[in-house]
Amino acid sequence: MIEGVKIKKLKIIPDERGRLMEILRSDDELFEKFGQVYMTTVKPGVVKAWHYHKLQRDNFCCVKGKIRLGLYDAREGSPTFKKTMDIALSLEDPKLVSIPNNVYHGFKGVADEESVVINTPTEIYNHKSPDEHRLDPYKNDIPFDWRK
Repeated sequence: MIEGVKIKKLKIIPDERGRLMEILRSDDELFEKFGQVYMTTVKPGVVKAWHYHKLQRDNFCCVKGKIRLGLYDAREGSPTFKKTMDIALSLEDPKLVSIPNNVYHGFKGVADEESVVINTPTEIYNHKSPDEHRLDPYKNDIPFDWRK
């Protein structure tokens, strides 16, 4: 486990009309503050990685398909410095993963269909000066293998 990463098991409530799942509430222990909500998708076998944020905490939940979420702690002084995490996210095993700032993260689509991820970050996206610091998914010093 990487210091500051929080995982909340989510509950799906089905009825004859469909399903409901609360992802993040303002009274949750994981809730810090609201920036925005957005969805992103990833096609099967595609990797969207690596990046980190200096300011924001991301809160990821996969609501369709399945992703492999990779995390890497590059924070010097952290008790989990240079540690990685590998977390499967899907609607079959629903979770919310809260990722602290300065932790590299990314994901790979591992379903046979396009996967959908909802993110509720703590900050709004600044189009003029994005809080996104990127690395190539494969050419880097992160000890994480996306080919698995």
